[in-house]
Amino acid sequence: MNWLRCGVVAGPLFVTTFLVAGALRDGYDPIRHPVSSLQIGGWVQTVNFLVSGLLTIAFAIGTRKAGQGFWGPLLIGAVGIGLVGSGVFLTDPVSGYPPGSPPISDYTWHGRWHDLFAVPTFLGWPAACFVFARRFRPWYSVFSGLAFAATFVLTSAAFAQTPGLVEIGGLLQRVTITIGWLWLTLLALHLMRAPVLVSRPRLS
Repeated sequence: MNWLRCGVVAGPLFVTTFLVAGALRDGYDPIRHPVSSLQIGGWVQTVNFLVSGLLTIAFAIGTRKAGQGFWGPLLIGAVGIGLVGSGVFLTDPVSGYPPGSPPISDYTWHGRWHDLFAVPTFLGWPAACFVFARRFRPWYSVFSGLAFAATFVLTSAAFAQTPGLVEIGGLLQRVTITIGWLWLTLLALHLMRAPVLVSRPRLS
């Protein structure tokens, strides 16, 4: 099995799926509403989280096998685990979706776990960009990490119903996600073309 190829597939699959699902969902505004809200009343986004997360974990294994150190593969694996966990636990309504729900709903136990699993994804992604900057397009990796972190902060503020941002929370999140997936996809393509390095026992 070519583990690295999983990293090429995961991003385009995830992005294409939520774009199509969002366009077909009645009452759903992709500019305002989060990707996770597509889980409510449907199964497509849940499967999207699970499949893309497993592919990302497989890619993390591939980066380790390709001799890419310890911390970089670990952080990519954390991104994948977060995606899988987000698929297992259903999100709570936010920003008025589904139609008729309040801007911020009371937390449910599964909503709390969904948000908890988002932590390794949204923290691990920019950290992975910074760690891999030594090995993969330094300026692009650093820029991707900084841009991801900045847009994630704005996204969080939007879903917290901050005036002026709440109306574009979905767009901000999609920008964040696209930055991360584009970086990971290009990293996978780069590693598939690069010679395999000999892994060393030290943590690096």
